[in-house]
Amino acid sequence: MEGQDEVSAREQHFHSQVRESTICFLLFAILYIVSYFIIIRYKRKSDEQEDEDAVVNRISLFLSTFTLAVSAGAVLLLPFSIISNEILLAFPHNYYIQWLNGSLIHGLWNLASLFSNLCLFVLMPFAFFFLESEGFAGLKKGIRARILETLVMLLLLALLILGMVWVASALIDSDAASMESLYDLWEFYLPYLYSCISLMGCLLLLLCTPVGLSRMFTVMGQLLVKPAILEDLDEQIYMITLEEEALQRRLHAPAF
Repeated sequence: MEGQDEVSAREQHFHSQVRESTICFLLFAILYIVSYFIIIRYKRKSDEQEDEDAVVNRISLFLSTFTLAVSAGAVLLLPFSIISNEILLAFPHNYYIQWLNGSLIHGLWNLASLFSNLCLFVLMPFAFFFLESEGFAGLKKGIRARILETLVMLLLLALLILGMVWVASALIDSDAASMESLYDLWEFYLPYLYSCISLMGCLLLLLCTPVGLSRMFTVMGQLLVKPAILEDLDEQIYMITLEEEALQRRLHAPAF
């Protein structure tokens, strides 16, 4: 009996893992397709390019689409978690929605955190430098030369960011323990850097939102037609009278 219970528990765990992996793949596939069409919609139409540039553009397009899909998933994950929790509370015994469990939500949060760091620190810089790269002077031109230049640029960028974080940590907190914690890339350094970049994004959002809102209301005010019920009839009658008087003066004016 104990052996059968163990096998049954392992089978349930296996089926649960397969179900969660399938759901995550389907959700990401939908986000990737939507992101691809969004990028294609706003992508600048380029002329016919050589084979090397075409391959570079396709790789950069794939990385950008992947990054946009991960960003959309990270943004939509919080409302998805809230809605799934409310559905489970409303229908606790429904068999067809039991796949919306805590294990799935926890796995989605872990994947969103992992791929967000991957896109922010690896894929986005690689796509930018790879698209702008031409290969080092003296080397044979090609995809390998571009990849080599891109990797060197990424290494230099990582050293620059690491140095800036060390300087900032030394200025803010010169404790030896805090400096040694920077050696732990996964547990401290990447979350700390991710938080700093998120803070800069929030500050930029706070700066740009008032300008965007004022511009939005200005454009909407230009596009919308003022309702007839709100129009001032006395003002219109006065304007028509002035136009009539001006026309009469022109008609009765003596011709030279």
